[in-house]
Amino acid sequence: MSSSSAITADVRPYVELLTEARARTLLLISRLSEEDLRKQHDKLMSPVLWDLGHISQFEQLWLLRNTDGPIEFVEMPGMYNPFEHPRATRDKLPLPGIQAMLDEMATGRRDVLERLATADLDWSHPLLQDGYLFRMVAQHEYQHNETILQTLKLKQGEPYHPPRAMGAPAGRPVGSERDGMVRFPGGEVVIGTADRSEAYDNERGEHDVELEPFWIDATPVTSGAFLEFMREGGYARREHWSGAGWIWLQGARVEAPQHWERDGDDWRIRSFDRIEPVSPDHPVCHVCYHEAEAYARWAGKRLPTEHEWEAAASWDPVAERKRKYPWGDEPPTALNANLDQLTFSTAPVGAYPRNLSPIGCYGMVGDVWEWTSSDFAGYPGFESFPYPEYSEAFFGPDYKVLRGGSWATRHGAVRNTFRNWDYPVRRQIYSGFRCARSDG
Repeated sequence: MSSSSAITADVRPYVELLTEARARTLLLISRLSEEDLRKQHDKLMSPVLWDLGHISQFEQLWLLRNTDGPIEFVEMPGMYNPFEHPRATRDKLPLPGIQAMLDEMATGRRDVLERLATADLDWSHPLLQDGYLFRMVAQHEYQHNETILQTLKLKQGEPYHPPRAMGAPAGRPVGSERDGMVRFPGGEVVIGTADRSEAYDNERGEHDVELEPFWIDATPVTSGAFLEFMREGGYARREHWSGAGWIWLQGARVEAPQHWERDGDDWRIRSFDRIEPVSPDHPVCHVCYHEAEAYARWAGKRLPTEHEWEAAASWDPVAERKRKYPWGDEPPTALNANLDQLTFSTAPVGAYPRNLSPIGCYGMVGDVWEWTSSDFAGYPGFESFPYPEYSEAFFGPDYKVLRGGSWATRHGAVRNTFRNWDYPVRRQIYSGFRCARSDG
C-alpha cells in the first residue's frame, strides 16, 4: 500500500493542500532550461534552483523534524539556509541539476507522506492544532512561487514564456466620490486577527484601534494616472520627494516604473514574453515606496497607514464587523479577484466587480501589493510563533508594510489581515499603491 493511500481522513485535506501547492511550483518551472534554473538573473533574487531546494528543505524541517518535542532548527542549516547564504551569493553555491533537485523534492514529499500515514500526531500541539503547520508550509511554498515569478520577470536572455491559463475580464466603471475617493467615517475598528489556523504571528493579536475619518482612493492608482505624474516632471521635481526618496532617485536614475521602456513619446511595458503599450486603465505596478510617496505628494494626498488600509478593506461601519476579504468571508475565486498567478498580468480596474470593500474600495486584494506608510512592527501583545526569524527579526523602520496581494499571489496566502513587508527601495515586487487624505 502506498503512503498516500494510507492517509487518514483527518490528514487528507492537508495532503491535498501540499499536493496542489507542489503542482503549481512544477507548472511554473516546466518551461525553463537547466541554464535558466541555475542562473542568477539579478543579484536581488536567488537562482530558481535555490528556491526549489529551500521549499523542499523547509517542508521536511517542519513536517518531519519539528513536529515532535522542541523545535530543533528554524531554518535547515546548510546550502538552503537564507540567513547563512544571502541572495547575492547563492549563484556560487554547488546547486544540483534540475533532475537531481526534482528527485530530492519527490523523496522529501514521500517521506512526509509516510510520516503522516504512520505517525500518531499530537493534534493538541500548538504547531498542529487546527492544521496550522500544514498551512504554514503550503503558504511558504506559495510565497516562493511569487518570488520565482519576480525572478522570471527579470530573466536575462530568452524571456520566460508563462503557462497562461486564463485572461482577465474587461474593466468596467467603478463608482467613487470626491476626486475618485471614498470616505471612511472613522471610529473604533478591529485590526488583526485571533485566527491560529492560517494567520502568521505578525497578523495577531486582534486589537481595537480608534481611527479619525479619512478619504481613500476608490481604486489603486492606475498607469494612466501615474503617466500624468511623469509628464508633469514628477521624477525631476524635488518638492515631491522625501529626503530618503530623493537620495534613492539620484542613485537609481530612473524616470519610470520598472519594466517600462520608452517608445518615442510613449511608453511600453515588458511583461515576460510580451512587450505592449502601457495600459492606462491597469494599476501601476513595480513602483517602490519612494515613487508611491512622491506621487501621493504630487496629487495632494498621502499614503494610507496600514490601519487605515485594513479598515477600508475589511470594516463594515454599518454592521460594525470586519470581513476576511473585501467582498466577505468567502475564499477568493477567479470571479472575485485577480489572484493566483494564471493571468500573469494585472487586470483593468473594474474587471472584478465583486472585489469591493464595505465602503466601496475596489481591488484591495489582488492585482498589486499596495504600499502603506507604516513601518513593520508587532501588534500589541505580539508573540513570536513558531520562530522569531519569520517576522520579529524584521521589525523596525527599515521595512514598510504592503497589503493586499498581487496577481502573482496564491489564494491561500492573502487576506485582509495579511502583512507583507520590504525595503522602501524595492521595485521587483508586484507593488502598486492607492492614496489617502485626512478628512477636513
